[in-house]
Amino acid sequence: MPVDQPLVVISKLGPKRCGHRICEAEGEKDRMTRTWFALKNQPVFAWAGLWRISDEWGPVYSGVMTDANEATRPVHNRMPVLLHPDEYEQWLHGSFDDALAFQKRTFPPELVTMERTTKLWAKKKAAPEAPLLL
Repeated sequence: MPVDQPLVVISKLGPKRCGHRICEAEGEKDRMTRTWFALKNQPVFAWAGLWRISDEWGPVYSGVMTDANEATRPVHNRMPVLLHPDEYEQWLHGSFDDALAFQKRTFPPELVTMERTTKLWAKKKAAPEAPLLL
């Protein structure tokens, strides 16, 4: 089955969206908060992706992950394979070895910003009301 290598574009999507950042949950279960990562001076950036047609689900895609760099390691042991603008063409049209090299390299941590928040990752669902017995 052929696999394409698209760019997953991270950009400002609208007033109710998180914007040009990647979010990660951090903290204790049921009390996790949102921690945001972005690239310095880059309001639009790309994450390496994979895309193919699945017999079971139709079109499917995934973002490619790699080991965390120093900027993201305090929150998680892995991170997206982020691409510099001058690498987009190589990702889109390169060989399997090119793709593997992107996954094995370390994205420069000095280009990544982190913003920890107190906003909860997920709001607890309210307990359903007990049925009224007549």
